[in-house]
Amino acid sequence: MQLPKEVPVMTLPNATLFPQAMLPLYIFEPRYRQMLADALNTHRMLSVAMQKPGRTSEIPSQIAGLGLIRASVGNRDGTSHLILQGIARVELEKTVKYRPYRVQRIRPLVTTGDKNACVDGLTQKVMDLVGKRLEQGLDFPVHAMKHLNRNESVDDGGLSPMFSLKQVIKYLATLEDPDQMADLVSCALLTEPADRQTILEAVDLESRFRHLIRFLTAEIRRHRKHKGS
Repeated sequence: MQLPKEVPVMTLPNATLFPQAMLPLYIFEPRYRQMLADALNTHRMLSVAMQKPGRTSEIPSQIAGLGLIRASVGNRDGTSHLILQGIARVELEKTVKYRPYRVQRIRPLVTTGDKNACVDGLTQKVMDLVGKRLEQGLDFPVHAMKHLNRNESVDDGGLSPMFSLKQVIKYLATLEDPDQMADLVSCALLTEPADRQTILEAVDLESRFRHLIRFLTAEIRRHRKHKGS
């Protein structure tokens, strides 16, 4: 798939779009309605960037997710519901225009680091932590189980919104690409926006796994502390 050199940018609080992840959005602001219409009439792509924390003005994080509009349903009042499928990590570069919506040049980011014995060990550690986190009662959403399978429809078709621990572990074990596996787990199980953004910005595979292990461990400890209080 050929990526455009510049794309519209949606700056949203606490939003992270990982490669291959499905992100549902409700479009209601006039500028974003125009952005959606223009995207549908061209390459059907736009970028979702997390608002930089602590800033009052709209300033997107430099590393964002590039998404392809997989489905868009317009409502009578002019609003729309759409589903974006993440296709790449990108670095936002020069701003081409600000109005009626932000458009920036992008530079695709490619994961560095190969699958090796170290990455295999980190992958197994993540699998163990996923099991512990799900044993605490956290549901693994149905869209996370489906978004890596390109033959699946976006429509959930009435499937259960959760999977058993055994099903999740079996599914993760089928993923041959550790890059995708790390993103999938981060998308589905990390609740802190800053943690998800850190994973998105981690281009080096080993670093991404080490961050993920640290964040999952913290999630498990927080849950235990909350349950014990």
